[in-house]
Amino acid sequence: MSDPTNRILDHNKIAQKINRMAYQIYEDHYDQKEIIMAGIAENGYRLAELICEKLKEIAPFNIKMKSLKVNKKNPLSDEITHDLSEQELKNQCIIVVDDVLNSGKTMIYGVNSFLKAPLKKLSVAVLVHRSHSRFPVQADYIGMSLSTTLQEHIEVDFSKPGDHAAYLS
Repeated sequence: MSDPTNRILDHNKIAQKINRMAYQIYEDHYDQKEIIMAGIAENGYRLAELICEKLKEIAPFNIKMKSLKVNKKNPLSDEITHDLSEQELKNQCIIVVDDVLNSGKTMIYGVNSFLKAPLKKLSVAVLVHRSHSRFPVQADYIGMSLSTTLQEHIEVDFSKPGDHAAYLS
């Protein structure tokens, strides 16, 4: 695991950021009957689950949780998949969730997989936004913005319940 001295977010700070993001999502979708949270597997899906747990406490609308599978190293090498039909997507509000937004490559290919249907709204949520965009992707819901060098890496660890953390290396 990463060096604890390089911890940029501890469990409590991550919980605060998830709480704030959930309230922002609720404020933007208060008039909806349902929203779809599509988490980019693995950490994006876990973050989407955590946001969804909080939303279920505060929001009256239904939330569908879906997994979006994208090869993060080379998005074009494998098929990008989710288990929603075009009919299920029609006129829906989709929030695509990932743990870290680096260059935008993973996110843009993931978001693209939803553009075959007429959506009501498509948003992006990330825990950490690194501001190294090479693709025209902006997050609507951001836990933390952090300026880093291109050589630095951010790792989010959701593996230990009650001890989530984000590290800079």
